[in-house]
Order: sequence, then structure tokens, then C-alpha cells
Amino acid sequence: MENVLLPILDKNFVENLIPQKFPFVMVDKLIDFKENEIVVGLTVPENNIFVKDSVFQEAGLIEHMAQSVALYTGYQFYLKQQPAPVGYIGSIKSIEINQLPQLNDEIETMVSVLHEFMGVTLVDISSKLNGVEIAKGQMKTVLAN
Repeated sequence: MENVLLPILDKNFVENLIPQKFPFVMVDKLIDFKENEIVVGLTVPENNIFVKDSVFQEAGLIEHMAQSVALYTGYQFYLKQQPAPVGYIGSIKSIEINQLPQLNDEIETMVSVLHEFMGVTLVDISSKLNGVEIAKGQMKTVLAN
């Protein structure tokens, strides 16, 4: 697969690649895409439902990680000119959060696909803030179709 139109900084375009809609969108840019890898970004906005006292909460960071995986799938289907399927988190093997982002921080998350088989995707995820890893984990997502 070839990098097309990257980086994508248009929030509306990115939102159209995932099934979630405002106010539950936790990704706002697609920075890079390669076979078995995507780099996704989020600038934590004030109106985010997971911001409390100017801090992006754990649940929001985990949802951001999951939506980064959804964006990987959504962009794959976009490149094939097909509608993206709906999926869900099948399991979370581990999540380690070392730091919570603040309001207006720019999170950059890399998703590395370990396995894809029959609609099940196993990934390693690493989220960074200013180049420092703030969270990492492993998830399995499943397509609903």
C-alpha cells in the first residue's frame, strides 16, 4: 500500500474514516500509514468528554488507542474505495499508562499490527507526548460484519 494524501490533518475527513462521531471522537489526524502500521494524532480539545480539570483521563486515552486501530481499518477500506466496517474491542491484553495528557497536548500514537485474520486484528499500541512514551498496550479488535 502506498502513502496517499498523508498526513491528513482535516478532522472531518479523519472522522469519516471511523464509526465514532462527535462527541466521542478521540482521533483528529492521520500522520502516517504503512502496511501493518499507522501513526495517529489527537490534540486534546477542551470540549472532549474525557477531559476533567484540564486532564485527559485514562478512559479517554484508552479510547484514543482503540480509535487509532479503527482508523487503521477505516483508512485501509478508504484506499480500497469501500465503506469501512464497524468493529469493537475484542480484548485488552495489557495497558500501561505512565502519564496523562493535558488540555491542548498533542498525542501521537503508533499502532503496529501483529496479526490480522478473519476480521480479528491483534496490535501493539504506543502513545507518545513530545516524543516520550506515555502509554502502551496490546489490543485485539474484531469486525462486526
